[in-house]
Amino acid sequence: MSQFSVFLGMIGGPQVIIIIVVVLLLFGGRKIPELMRGLGSGIKEFKNASKEDDKIDNTKEEKK
Repeated sequence: MSQFSVFLGMIGGPQVIIIIVVVLLLFGGRKIPELMRGLGSGIKEFKNASKEDDKIDNTKEEKK
């Protein structure tokens, strides 16, 4: 078993439902799509930045 599953125990269906209900209560139904859009754009920006870093590294290696 991994340390994560030992720490949290086995997460099953009822636990997932409880987590979803708590998230809905905390953020509300309208706020969740906005949060997901923000998360998606953040991931896109991170991927683009890492691709740019790879291009910079490759050009530096070619010059050597």
